[in-house]
Amino acid sequence: MPSRTRRALAAPAVAAGLLAAALAAVPSAGAVTGGVPDGQAHPAVAVLLVGDGRGTQRCSATLVSPTVLLTAAHCVQDRVGLAAVSFESALAGTAAELSALPYPEDPARGYRAADLAGRDDWHAGTAHAHPEYSGFTDAQRWLDVGVVVLDEPVPGPAPAALAPEGLLDGRPARELNGELFTVVGYGSEVRADGSGRPLGEDVPLLRRSAQVAAQRLAPQLLMVQGNAHDARGTGGPCTGDSGGPALDADGRIVAVTSWSSTPLCRSRAGLQRVDVPQVQDWLAGHGVPVAGAGA
Repeated sequence: MPSRTRRALAAPAVAAGLLAAALAAVPSAGAVTGGVPDGQAHPAVAVLLVGDGRGTQRCSATLVSPTVLLTAAHCVQDRVGLAAVSFESALAGTAAELSALPYPEDPARGYRAADLAGRDDWHAGTAHAHPEYSGFTDAQRWLDVGVVVLDEPVPGPAPAALAPEGLLDGRPARELNGELFTVVGYGSEVRADGSGRPLGEDVPLLRRSAQVAAQRLAPQLLMVQGNAHDARGTGGPCTGDSGGPALDADGRIVAVTSWSSTPLCRSRAGLQRVDVPQVQDWLAGHGVPVAGAGA
């Protein structure tokens, strides 16, 4: 099975050195490796924290209506409690700051409103996975999409627009191959340690963006080359970028990060298309604006 691109976070009580070791030991799931710090280029993209009954998982998400964020189904299918999101571009520059992120008082129950009390930069919502999500088992109905419905509208960032239904289907293969899309997320960055060995690093934790080159199209997936050394792009998604958007040249969401083919995220990645009817119909049911086919 391809590596999922969410990331587990350790409890704040873990010492800084152990925290770094614990994070390094977590199997890769998805972060933008390569690319550049995003700053305020994509303010609608948020970090997403959800409880799984044992601890928390980190993914990425995008505001697509005043009260709804789009993410990946595998980020939220096993969640307990509320989802917590923040639109801050830079969240942690040190391991100590990383351990200070909001954490459920009772991990078995997940996030509750009290866990986010007094943190004005964090917002609470209820997460839902697409009811037909196949759990990475059926390429014809992959449906790795989810939403977080916020308790109240978020002031500030304007929602991002979805690509219209069938947008990618209209691209000839030769035209699509090599076309660049922008991926955005809060994933780990792959860097070399002192010995030159590449490792996924969670600090600094910030929003990053990179250009990925399309390889081919499937009914549910957009396959991309996510390597910073690729002559056509600047990086790709990695651990923690799951659910983050892939944007076309007009800034529309065409897909969300679903999986990476290698733990160090330097090769092919699969992005769940959002221009397919099963996704668009479900999002419309949550009040997300969708454009007409071919718009």
